[in-house]
Amino acid sequence: MKGDPYVGLARLAIEAWVREGRRIQPPSDLPEEFFSRRAGTFVSLKKHGVLRGCIGTYLPTEENLAQEIIENAIRAATEDPRFPPVRPDELPHLSVTVDVLSPPELCTEEDLDPKRYGVIVEKGWRRGLLLPDLPGVDSVEEQLRIAKMKAGLTPNEPCKLYRFTVERHGEG
Repeated sequence: MKGDPYVGLARLAIEAWVREGRRIQPPSDLPEEFFSRRAGTFVSLKKHGVLRGCIGTYLPTEENLAQEIIENAIRAATEDPRFPPVRPDELPHLSVTVDVLSPPELCTEEDLDPKRYGVIVEKGWRRGLLLPDLPGVDSVEEQLRIAKMKAGLTPNEPCKLYRFTVERHGEG
């Protein structure tokens, strides 16, 4: 697989699903960690620099990293409720980013840094997640505001906070 294997695997999964409705098996030439490691992943799609889909898991749900990337890539292309499913004619125009998440750790607001850490807010069954280092998210307050909005929480509503880091693999 040429280029970044994380991005390559996600792109392969998306193209096979969108063109043929086929779920790929992980190629055997992937690095060993794809089969031995488990981690949450987020797959983000952009078309001409504009978000086109983003779905992920903050804890692993599949047997290994390769399967986690495949499942989240397909879901980002077909199940993001903000967008219609990706069409075959869009595939050449998509850029793909794969974020591999560290396990979340309980934290306080003072422990956050929106450039370095993603955040999860949680109250009861409501949960919102925001990845780190996003354009326009330059303060902890802005990061928490968006994450709470995603969770359906009011800006001043108390909640548990978790932080995590990501290994970001992307195109361009």
